[in-house]
Amino acid sequence: MLESPASTYHPVVAFELPPIPFSDFVSQLAVLSPEPLLDTTTVALFAHYEALRRWNRSLALIGPGTAAEILSRHYGESLAALALIPEKGGEGLDLGSGAGFPGFPLAAARRGLRITLVEARQKKARFLLAAARAAALPLRCLDVKVSPPLPAGLPDSPVVLTVRALKLSPALLREFSERMAPEGQILIWTGSQTPTPAPGWAVGRQISLAGSDRRRIVELIRAT
Repeated sequence: MLESPASTYHPVVAFELPPIPFSDFVSQLAVLSPEPLLDTTTVALFAHYEALRRWNRSLALIGPGTAAEILSRHYGESLAALALIPEKGGEGLDLGSGAGFPGFPLAAARRGLRITLVEARQKKARFLLAAARAAALPLRCLDVKVSPPLPAGLPDSPVVLTVRALKLSPALLREFSERMAPEGQILIWTGSQTPTPAPGWAVGRQISLAGSDRRRIVELIRAT
């Protein structure tokens, strides 16, 4: 099953995210991104942020604890994965998308990836659909719970699987590993604990995330 890494549940409170002028939004993303971003990418991400501001007033997609660093903590940590994802086409899959991270930033920057967002909570799935329309991004959004055996509707051979702020059980990681394309990569946003790859897979590259001595992105690839 999909599991939260936290052992204690902390309810998220709905509140108003701060307005950010478009010029400031663009300039900050330019600093945070490991590569230059196209105008189409920043326009799409700003539309996502504006949708996030509207929905967060009632749905609490982003908690107050990370509001002051929303660009660096959410957009920046999502865009950091661009250093691991080459320009390529194919299916992408983002599990536990929530407010849209990392799926939205990666879809905006890697237009060749046809990313499917998976979110089990219906209200958040509705937000993702609305934000995808506002950002004019061809994202698929699935409102399904993911557990072995995998539900229908998921891409058959994704080239990229992303997981942030969730923990995959060994059984579920094994199921997804078997489904990945031969050149596929699984990217996991994690802390100090390194994920254990499924049989036939190995730990690849790792990226430390700015502002933390623990948070990082770990790549899993097929063993050679």
